[in-house]
Amino acid sequence: MTPDNDKLSNPQVTIQTIKKYDFRFQKRYGQNFLIDQHVISKILLAADISKEDTVLEIGPGIGTLTQYLAESAGKVFAVEIDEKLIPVLGDTLKEYDNVTVVNQDILKCDIQALIGEGKSCKIVANLPYYITTPIIMGLLEGNVPAESITVMIQKEVAERMDAGPGSKTYGALSLAVQYYAETYLAANVPPNCFMPRPAVGSAVIRLSKRKEPPVEVKDEKFMFRIIRAAFNERRKTLVNALKNDPVTAIPKETTEQALQALGLPLTIRGEALSLGQFAELADKISLT
Repeated sequence: MTPDNDKLSNPQVTIQTIKKYDFRFQKRYGQNFLIDQHVISKILLAADISKEDTVLEIGPGIGTLTQYLAESAGKVFAVEIDEKLIPVLGDTLKEYDNVTVVNQDILKCDIQALIGEGKSCKIVANLPYYITTPIIMGLLEGNVPAESITVMIQKEVAERMDAGPGSKTYGALSLAVQYYAETYLAANVPPNCFMPRPAVGSAVIRLSKRKEPPVEVKDEKFMFRIIRAAFNERRKTLVNALKNDPVTAIPKETTEQALQALGLPLTIRGEALSLGQFAELADKISLT
C-alpha cells in the first residue's frame, strides 16, 4: 500500500508526474485531476467500495482516484480515452495488480464483456463536464450491469439530477435520472481541489440503480416525450407547452381533459408535476 504522501492526491506528486511525462491537458477531454485526499475519501465512502466489489472507473486520468480504488476494491477496470495517458497509468499504477487499464471511449465500450459475463460492478468517475449527461444517461438507459454510479460532476448538473418538483433546478434530467436510480448528493467540491482548476464548482452524486421503475406507465417513450416538451417551454402552462411542441403537438383540449381527470388545474406547469403524475398524464392522453 502506497503511503498517502506518495500518492497522486499529493499535489507535488501530481506536478512531478505531469512534468515527467511532459503531459499537456487537453480541453477536448475536459481533464481536471483531483488533488485532494479528503474529497477522494468522500467519493469512496459514497460509493461504498469493498474487497468484494468490481469497480469500473471512467476517465482515470493519471490514476489519482484509481490508486485508492485499487486499495479498496477487489478488481478495478479503468477506461481511459486519452492514449497519451496510458503509459502514465502504467507507471502510477504499477504497484497494483488488481487494476486493468483499457484505452477506449466509454460510450463505445462493451462493459459487460469487459467485467465478465454475468458479473456486476460499481461505477466511479470524475467525469468531464462537457459529456456528463450522455455518459450517465447511456449507463442508465443501456442496461449496464452496475449496482451504483458514483460520479464527480458539475455542481449545477448534480443539483438538477437530485431536484424535486417545484424547484428551479427540477427538469427533464431530474425525471430521467430518478426514473432509473435513487439519487444522493454526497459532497460539494470547490475548484481548488483540482489541477487545473475548473471555472465552476463540482459535486459528488451517487445514483443507486433501481431494480424496477418507481412508476408504472404504458408507454415509457411517450411519457418522456411529454416530459421533454413540458420543460422545453417551462414558463408556459403544460397545456400550451404540449400544444406548441413540434414532436408532441397534443391538442389543447386533449391535455385539458387529462388534467381534469387527474384533478389537476388547467393552468399547471410541468415543473409542478411529479414523475408519478407525468406517468398518469401520459396514460390518460394516450387513451384519448
